[in-house]
Amino acid sequence: MSEFFPAELALVLNCGRVAAAKLAHRAWTLRESLPATWAALAAGDLDEYRARILVEVLEYADPGLARRVEARLLPEAVQLTAGRLRKRALELLLELDPDSAGRRRAQAQRHADVRLDPSPDEGMAQLTADLPAEVAAACHAVIDALAAMLKADGDPRPIGQLRTQVVADLILRPWDDSRPPVTAHLQLTATLASLAGSSTGCGAVNGLPVTAAHLRDLLARLDALGLQTPDGPSVTVAVTDGDGALRATGTLDRLRRLAARGCPDHPAGDTDTGCGCPVLDRPGRVDRYTPSPAQQAFVRTRDRTCRFPTCGQRVGWADTDHVIPHAAGGPTDCANLCCLCRSHHRLKTFARGWRFTMDADGILTVTTPSGITSTTRPPGMRPPPAAPDPPPEAAGPPQTDPDHDPPPF
Repeated sequence: MSEFFPAELALVLNCGRVAAAKLAHRAWTLRESLPATWAALAAGDLDEYRARILVEVLEYADPGLARRVEARLLPEAVQLTAGRLRKRALELLLELDPDSAGRRRAQAQRHADVRLDPSPDEGMAQLTADLPAEVAAACHAVIDALAAMLKADGDPRPIGQLRTQVVADLILRPWDDSRPPVTAHLQLTATLASLAGSSTGCGAVNGLPVTAAHLRDLLARLDALGLQTPDGPSVTVAVTDGDGALRATGTLDRLRRLAARGCPDHPAGDTDTGCGCPVLDRPGRVDRYTPSPAQQAFVRTRDRTCRFPTCGQRVGWADTDHVIPHAAGGPTDCANLCCLCRSHHRLKTFARGWRFTMDADGILTVTTPSGITSTTRPPGMRPPPAAPDPPPEAAGPPQTDPDHDPPPF
């Protein structure tokens, strides 16, 4: 492609050169790096919005790597919301090429900046900053906590407006010490294999995908983030199995104590290979309506957002709901609890004809009154691998007509 092509395209489309260059590069990405996505888009099997998300995540990846991510993600793309599709694509990109991901992260940090852009809303603008995932998550947690305090004090404004006000106050009035002390709470999610360095599977910081190496580095330097809080632990570690299903949660202090104590029934030295007894597992059921604090922590860590299909309301503003109502015999157990925002909690409770079911790993199935069914997995849980195509049937030698033999005759 000529270096002057974007200038010509800009004239044809009557847009800026940068916009034309981006459009051309995304078209090239679809053609060269994501041919299956292009075919699905052309056939009407994939909508343009989801195709654009795949292009935005993979346009700077090596074409071969982009096709590997595409092959694993495209079959489930139409079942994922836009936000979950983007996160899943990032997770696969980090998992399949962690070394390049580390180089891209270092390069991104060198080019980080704060930008002011016009907003499509009248009289508004957007202030954005490029930050490492753990720093951005910590900043957002502090902003959210301060906004929640304002809301609890009776401020009638929407929570989003309160968050923007908090950001402005923190920047424009840093000397204001009238706000109560608030520190961030980070939730680190990873498999044991990735924490041990024996797997390239990526982890997450407050739901933001990071490489396993990034996560291990973060665990080693948590004190540098200033994560102290007067009211309890500031970091929760979520341990998953290889498929991303949550198995246990715990604070760093608790994990250190369990690691030092070991199995109480089989002290160190009893066996050469270890007893295999679990010392950390998901909380058991309780014989009451209100979930225990450990259950609340587990379910909120597992679900991250409202679990209703297509809803992305963050878990901090969601209720912990019994899937089978407690009054109907539903146990207060992690396998019967899920997070629902207040709107979808009310729908489940009061709307007639809706049906909710959930399995032990938190896979939720919702059926509408008209019979439409949608099944959603917890955000970090991977789908089962697709069944391989059956091998072609063995074919015998081709039947030939002796009067029409191929050359030589």
